[in-house]
Amino acid sequence: MSGPFRHGLVIGKFYPPHAGHHHLIDSAAGRCDLLTVVVAASSVETIPLARRTAWLREAHPQPNVVVAPVMDDVEIDYDDPLIWEAHVEVFRHALALAHGTVPAIDAVFSSEPYGPELAHRFGAAHVAVDPGRERHPVSGTMVRADPPAAWPRLSPPVRAYLARRVVVVGAESSGTTMLARSLAASLAARGGVWAATRWVPEYGRTYCEEKLAAARRTAKRNGEPEPWLDDLEWGSEEFTTIAERQLSWEDAAARVGSPVLVCDTDALATSLWHERYLGARSAEVARMHERARHDLWIHTSVEGVPFEQDGWRDGEHIRERMDERIRRELADRDLPHVIVTGLPEERLARAVREVDALLARGWEFGRPLTEQE
Repeated sequence: MSGPFRHGLVIGKFYPPHAGHHHLIDSAAGRCDLLTVVVAASSVETIPLARRTAWLREAHPQPNVVVAPVMDDVEIDYDDPLIWEAHVEVFRHALALAHGTVPAIDAVFSSEPYGPELAHRFGAAHVAVDPGRERHPVSGTMVRADPPAAWPRLSPPVRAYLARRVVVVGAESSGTTMLARSLAASLAARGGVWAATRWVPEYGRTYCEEKLAAARRTAKRNGEPEPWLDDLEWGSEEFTTIAERQLSWEDAAARVGSPVLVCDTDALATSLWHERYLGARSAEVARMHERARHDLWIHTSVEGVPFEQDGWRDGEHIRERMDERIRRELADRDLPHVIVTGLPEERLARAVREVDALLARGWEFGRPLTEQE
């Protein structure tokens, strides 16, 4: 029996999903009227089941593919028939939740040695897909051990989840944008997977420039004096918009970039500007900061950097105050951060060393119940 099949089954951890998994699912979907992909996660694993499910649904939008999540904390022993029965019962439960009943399975598609036994227990044919991993030499174990090495074999949402996010923050005219761009360029110059390293510009600056330009156009039409940034009125919802757009830009860049994403500011800094203009913090912007995961903050000190007024900045007296405010906030929250000082090349060298140290610490994943993927 070689297909086409009425109903096929793929079962895996997808911890995380990679090119081999996608090839398996696509191959099975092309040979079945209906394919159910069971995502079987255990509670000791650290990538949430819901996230893995969402990743697979995004990567496999075929109308005949159904992704069925389930928790499976049954121990692993391929020689124990009772444990086999327990696993199959979990898989049948996932099928029942996905379809309202337990439909018949005609074929089990797998790249694993246990595939034939799994197919036998469902009374189905076994179809081996790239069993020697010759086409896609990657496994979940390999990805967890060294994400950068497996980066080309990961889908955009998985890259966005795993990318180390480095935030450059600082007061006005302290060199944040210059450092963010230089840091990303330095990493990209390494070539290979790092060539795709990106930096995310500060949306707040774009927003301020557009807001000020609009106010000046209005003033000119009305014959009024040209306004400056301090003359503008601000609403809390504007800072929410800025933080949301910044995070949206960041997530989009992380999906297509390298294992490191450099961000010129974040929601934490936006919340401090909300405090500066409105006198209090924004709970909504604060929630966005808590929701976004960042791994390292690089604070560009104003020390030794002359203030340059470009027509929309507050002023040097505000710069000193914001520099201290950012420094205190990072320390009070105990966020992993470093303060860079000195000449631009000295700041860049320190930033590169800190990013390399972050990468050297690697990625932490909860060890699965089995090392077979």
